[in-house]
Amino acid sequence: MVAAAIAPDYSLGSHKAPLGIAFSTTTMGSKFSEGAFIGEHGSWNRSDPAGYDVVFVPFSNGKPAGDPINFVTGFQGENGKTFGRPVGVTVDPKGALIVADDLSNTIWRVTPN
Repeated sequence: MVAAAIAPDYSLGSHKAPLGIAFSTTTMGSKFSEGAFIGEHGSWNRSDPAGYDVVFVPFSNGKPAGDPINFVTGFQGENGKTFGRPVGVTVDPKGALIVADDLSNTIWRVTPN
């Protein structure tokens, strides 16, 4: 079975629980016009938590090309207290990122500067 396994195109790391993905549009501005936004729900059983944010994975020629960029953070404090868990993401027609947070039952709208 190992020989038949297909390597992933991209890996975010373990325990981050990427549950939502939305491909960017040109309305997001030049830095974020080609790539994918990924909502990382976060780990629940690790001594060193992972995830709890929304990252942007840049693309080049339609494929992932580069490290993830933190886009929306602050869902977990330095003391380990969790304030939110991003789950679904989408881009609205005006270029804002919409993030569904299922811990605080909040829909966040993140607009470009």
